[in-house]
Amino acid sequence: MSERDNWLNMTPDELLRECDQEFRKARGHGGQKVNKTSCAVRLTHRATGFTVTADASRSQHENRLHAVTKLRRQFAYELRVEIPEGTQYELLPEPSVRNPVRLLWSAHVLDVLAVSGWEPKSAAPLLKASVSALTRTLHGDPALWQILNRERQLLGLHPWKGND
Repeated sequence: MSERDNWLNMTPDELLRECDQEFRKARGHGGQKVNKTSCAVRLTHRATGFTVTADASRSQHENRLHAVTKLRRQFAYELRVEIPEGTQYELLPEPSVRNPVRLLWSAHVLDVLAVSGWEPKSAAPLLKASVSALTRTLHGDPALWQILNRERQLLGLHPWKGND
């Protein structure tokens, strides 16, 4: 298992031990409590240097959990892991938004796309899926769709519309 996958599988407390934490007074809505307590959280993951902040809640504990979720999302969407040639994965039904393995699943789909040069037609066989099933999966998750098309644009490819 890769280091990224380990980070995605850690409990919030385990992941927090891998981070430097800073607290400050939040700005904006939330009444007087926001302006009097250091409830806003900034996490810096020491191994990657990724930094996230959360200040939506008046609770430091809730903001810490929101920041951990943002950090996991950043791991899944930005860190790619090399896949040994010939490896095949099965595109399982997309986990629900509340499923804890969703980000790990998303990271693996993006890894396969990266190995395939961001070409869904090439990635589909590696995922044991049809191109239309992969397209539906990607289209169902706006973040994955945006990442696919951003990476395609960086390679000089046209945006994937699903009917190419």
